[in-house]
Amino acid sequence: MSFSPRREPRSGARKGAVPSIRDVAAAAGVSYQTVSRVLNDSPRVRPDTRAAVLAAIETLGFRPNRAARALGLGRAPGITVVTANTMLYGYASTLQGIEEAARTEGLAVGVRVVESDSLAEVKQTVDYVSDPSAGGLIIIAFDPAGTAVLGALPPDIPAIAATEPVAPDTGRVAIALDERRAAADATEHLLALGHRTVHHVAIPSEGRSSGRQAGWCDALSRAGAEIPEVIGSGWDIRAAYLAGQRLAGDPDVTAVLCGNDDIAQGVRRALYDAGRDVPGDVSIVGFDDIPGSAFWIPALTTVRMDFVGLGRACFLAAVAELTGQPQPEPELTPPRLIVRESTAPPRHA
Repeated sequence: MSFSPRREPRSGARKGAVPSIRDVAAAAGVSYQTVSRVLNDSPRVRPDTRAAVLAAIETLGFRPNRAARALGLGRAPGITVVTANTMLYGYASTLQGIEEAARTEGLAVGVRVVESDSLAEVKQTVDYVSDPSAGGLIIIAFDPAGTAVLGALPPDIPAIAATEPVAPDTGRVAIALDERRAAADATEHLLALGHRTVHHVAIPSEGRSSGRQAGWCDALSRAGAEIPEVIGSGWDIRAAYLAGQRLAGDPDVTAVLCGNDDIAQGVRRALYDAGRDVPGDVSIVGFDDIPGSAFWIPALTTVRMDFVGLGRACFLAAVAELTGQPQPEPELTPPRLIVRESTAPPRHA
């Protein structure tokens, strides 16, 4: 995993400073989560605890601001998530983690879809989420659209980013899964089986600096292996099938790392239709470990990604950002290669 709080988190209130939710919690002898529940009128607080928190609020002169509104006051959602996609596995699972963590705290989650990285679309999205009623912000910046919104946000708007591990420095707290190391592990697995090189079919959001592509290049470079041309694919399986056809006719292709498991499914079908056996003629590795990949024929070797954990970590970081708490250390399960039936030594070995 990768965690980069790229600036110092705001500390609690100092003498003469505006009191924060942390100061209220300290005065009442409770956690800041309990204070947020009181502010949110949650039924999960005992009457005596609620009274103590309200008394501390009155004594300190604490006034709910944007942070308090973001924690569920009035009609404002607790957290607004900006994402370019709500259907693909990585995006949807990250959203799931955010929603589960927010629901535990009695907070609501809103979603704003940014459809492209065009100037007009990015401006419209930034204008929408800059309104205080949008609450705290989490930007899923796995792609150019999310990254563009993140870069265009005014500096006074608190936001957390779920990013690629090699994303540009925006001065904001960014949390990422270590896709680069995971892609290198997958590539090294194929090389260790005896494959001379590994071809790569990339998802649309990949560039040379993306974690998956960079890790693939890292492993091939360290091994002194040829680095083939990257084959691009769309998100849909038909596009992956067409990409697979480009590889199926080349007898020198014996191993393929796919940008995700859906891409692997399309490539697998193209190889099948071309009469090439998996893994006898060509080994395939996917990415993400989507539900069902263990039940394909052959069962897919893939990289398991903790997107739900990433979402939970982003939510906790967003709450800390809004309330002036120190940033928590993300608790993420590192990506892990799951070896199944779709990889084997090449026939020539």
